[in-house]
Amino acid sequence: MSAVTRTRSRTRARTEEAAHPVSVRGRGPAHRTLRLASGRLSLRIRPRPLAVTLLLTLLAAGSGALALTRDGLVPPAEVLGALFGAGSEQAAFVVLELRLPRVALGLVVGAALGAAGALFQQLSRNPLGSPDIVGFNSGAATGALLVLLHGDPAYVAAGAAGGGLATAVIVQLLARRGSFRGNRLILAGIAVGSLLTSVNSYLLTRAALDHAQSAQLWLIGSLGSTERDQILPALLALAALLLLALPLVRRLDLLEMGDEAAGGLGIDAGRTRVLVLLVAVGLSAVAVSVAGPIVFVALCAPQLARRLSRGTGTGLLPAAAMGALLLSASDLLAVTLPTAGPLPVGVVTGALGGVYLAWLLGRRQRG
Repeated sequence: MSAVTRTRSRTRARTEEAAHPVSVRGRGPAHRTLRLASGRLSLRIRPRPLAVTLLLTLLAAGSGALALTRDGLVPPAEVLGALFGAGSEQAAFVVLELRLPRVALGLVVGAALGAAGALFQQLSRNPLGSPDIVGFNSGAATGALLVLLHGDPAYVAAGAAGGGLATAVIVQLLARRGSFRGNRLILAGIAVGSLLTSVNSYLLTRAALDHAQSAQLWLIGSLGSTERDQILPALLALAALLLLALPLVRRLDLLEMGDEAAGGLGIDAGRTRVLVLLVAVGLSAVAVSVAGPIVFVALCAPQLARRLSRGTGTGLLPAAAMGALLLSASDLLAVTLPTAGPLPVGVVTGALGGVYLAWLLGRRQRG
């Protein structure tokens, strides 16, 4: 069989598999379909990715629980009492005012980064296509910095979203022949990100000393200045963006067959990519606006989740759960390491990300 014939056969099989919820290889159902709203909305449920998502979510919650009881200052029984309004005033202050906001926001930011990384990697069809690599986080940081240093801090989220979106437009214009895909997008993103990093450094040199110090800590990526009033807006934004992303994921996965084949199934390739890009930038902006441009979580979480779930496609929810676990565990490590003071979580994620990339490189060389 010629290469052309094999390619056509694979494309035909993918089209049939996408159009029908039963595996074309005769191995039984590839997934289960849940239909809602009298059949107008359907969700595909794959058992293994669902189990992985639930397991990672439980592990992330367990990591958060450990963070609440760290160093033995508040015993576990008093932590539970504080959470349910039955603890002492001291326990309630430590748990509800100091620790719980940081833990909760770490889970939300990690989930946003993991989901954004999954969307960017599937959109670019490149494992390096994460927002911190292709410059979108740097652009969001630039927009947020401009607001932090020269405007009203209440508009930091809007500044981050505007900066990330402007960066996405610039990167796409530079890599316009790549159509959101391939090495051109990655190279253009790295170039723009490097330029924006210099812009951010320049902004710090022109700021007042106290503003520059706090902004520098924020640029590393930190959950140390988390406040309770940040949690609900970030959580609502994450939930809304994930709900917007879920119907787009199936269409995005179908684009792997090629624009022409996907078009035959009624998928508008250009519109789908633009919508996915907007959602991914929004997820990045949510994370950057409250915790700074934390590195490597968006890069590693989708890949690790995909290895565990053994699935293909975007893997949005497993990646979000893995992102929450990675950031929660990294922040727990940051506050328990025997250093002169608590480390910014961005330092820990950067170190862990470097170790992960070194391991991945060694594994590929042995292969």
